[in-house]
Amino acid sequence: TRLRILSLCAHVELTVSDLVRVLGQSQPRVSRHLRLLVEAGLLERHQEGNWAWYRLAETSSGARNAELARQLIDLIPESDEIQALDLVRLEEIKAERARIAADYFRANAASWSEVRALHVDPAQVDAALRQVVLRQPVHNLLDIGTGTGRVLELVAQEVTSAIGIDLSREMLAVARHNLDKDGLRHCQVRHADMYQLPFGQERFDAVTLHMVLHYSERPAQVLAEAARVLKPGGRVVVVDFAPHRMTALLDQHAHRWAGFEDGDIRRWFRAASLSPEEPVLLDGDPLTVAIWSAARPANDAAPEPEADAEGRAVS
Repeated sequence: TRLRILSLCAHVELTVSDLVRVLGQSQPRVSRHLRLLVEAGLLERHQEGNWAWYRLAETSSGARNAELARQLIDLIPESDEIQALDLVRLEEIKAERARIAADYFRANAASWSEVRALHVDPAQVDAALRQVVLRQPVHNLLDIGTGTGRVLELVAQEVTSAIGIDLSREMLAVARHNLDKDGLRHCQVRHADMYQLPFGQERFDAVTLHMVLHYSERPAQVLAEAARVLKPGGRVVVVDFAPHRMTALLDQHAHRWAGFEDGDIRRWFRAASLSPEEPVLLDGDPLTVAIWSAARPANDAAPEPEADAEGRAVS
């Protein structure tokens, strides 16, 4: 049974209920097997509200026995009839997830399309974001407010591991489906708050915030928290709107900010001990998308103050 569980969790993240459904065993029995596999370092567990999710341990996360887990799964012969039946039932669960994700996406597609129509082609934003994020090698990436998981998909082929966080469980369901569909096993999503990230210091090479900051009541705090989990030499990348007059975005789409001034973003970066870089501007009508980035000094020294045209320090 434990080998079957390992094999199933190698394909996709699963809950106890999912495994009970596939294995046809009682919840207490399945839970006991899962506890032992987690204690052995063969599975990873994370909590989302009332739900616990399980996935095969990954070497990139530092889990012990991650390689052993893969070796054990390789022992299962391809002709194994029990595994074949397990995979049929697993496909039923994945199809159900796809339906739920599609329903949610369809219900919100009109609203999202309305906002996208106001700015430059999203493909241009994607290309520019990739270029900025991947200016230097990125091994471990965090995407704050991951939504559908689009940023994870954009950089998946160039990173060792990536985690997306979001407060919306509906959006996490969409993102999880998209990652599963594309076979991006080294990418995962988590339910978490951008004001209090569930990670230790100096964990990531890059932190991205794609169209997220304008929803925040306290953007300076969000950027400070992003800087906290950044490794020395790592970078924070923010994609958002330049200042605009589209009050409908505040009234109808829950935006808290009508875009951001470059000076404000730079000030918040510097308050978080980050060195601002030159922003990328993508002009649209009526909205301009800006990509701001800042680096944490490799020696972790405070960034040098910026100067105006006459060489005077500015905040």
